[in-house]
Amino acid sequence: VQLQASGGGLVQAGESLRLSCTPSGDTFRRYTVGWFRQVPGNEREFVAAARWNDNMKNYADSVKGRFTILRDNARNTVYLQMNSLKPEDAAVYYCAAKTGLATTITNNYAYWGQGTQVTVSS
Repeated sequence: VQLQASGGGLVQAGESLRLSCTPSGDTFRRYTVGWFRQVPGNEREFVAAARWNDNMKNYADSVKGRFTILRDNARNTVYLQMNSLKPEDAAVYYCAAKTGLATTITNNYAYWGQGTQVTVSS
């Protein structure tokens, strides 16, 4: 499955953004979908994940209460709703997919989108 991430942009601290992830070549129905982020010089880090067929969701501690991973079965899209953004949230955000249970481990995800840039000004 190929993934397309979109929705990044420049916002001020405290504002919101919603990222979208859509697949091509398959549906998300069989996959766990995760969001990760990376800043230059750092490793890619886990942000959130949701299994497609139930309500199991995982979040990094740094985004709990501010970010929500949402799925839209009708649109075959997974969203990352990001509220109360902070300058430290600035990064390239990637969506990824895997079969099976949700995990925070980057290497467990077999399919990756191209990334979308989020910039947060203070």
